[in-house]
Amino acid sequence: MSLLRSSLLAFALFGAFLLSHQASAQREIYSDSIPFKDRLYFGGNLGLQFGTVTLIDVSPLVGVMITPKLSGGVGATFQYYDDNRFYGAEGTSYGGRVFGRYNILPNIFAQMEYESINWEAYDYFVEDYRRTWSNALFLGAGYFAPFGNRGGANFTFLYNVLHDNHNSYYAEPYVIRVGFVM
Repeated sequence: MSLLRSSLLAFALFGAFLLSHQASAQREIYSDSIPFKDRLYFGGNLGLQFGTVTLIDVSPLVGVMITPKLSGGVGATFQYYDDNRFYGAEGTSYGGRVFGRYNILPNIFAQMEYESINWEAYDYFVEDYRRTWSNALFLGAGYFAPFGNRGGANFTFLYNVLHDNHNSYYAEPYVIRVGFVM
């Protein structure tokens, strides 16, 4: 295993260890007198895949409860990938997102998210890879599974309404995410 892979694996395992501790859920807001710091929540996604296609995804986020049902926030994404099936299909992707979430029911929410990712796309005209930005506007819904007093896991299904088969970062217009918040 290369030094880069070993370092990324150690970093990913450390991140998984941090996320595995009992987390706190999105804050319950009962009045406008709740201080801003108590309305904040932190979390994100961690993805690991090893084999012919290796993928390590670290995507932290921070959000704020605006009302008892509405929250919004920002997040970042860093991914390392290595697809052994193709020459040159190894690299990194990075970017950010801004999102809004509305709780329809206590554990069911609707979500809208704008994401921009910088990645190495294959340019068929020059037959080589080039770095480019790809934007996505996701609409979808999710389920919040609470654990502990304030922690929980989010299971989210999102659909990219800006998906373009030739220029989108994701191969399909839909994305399924599992993340944690505290």
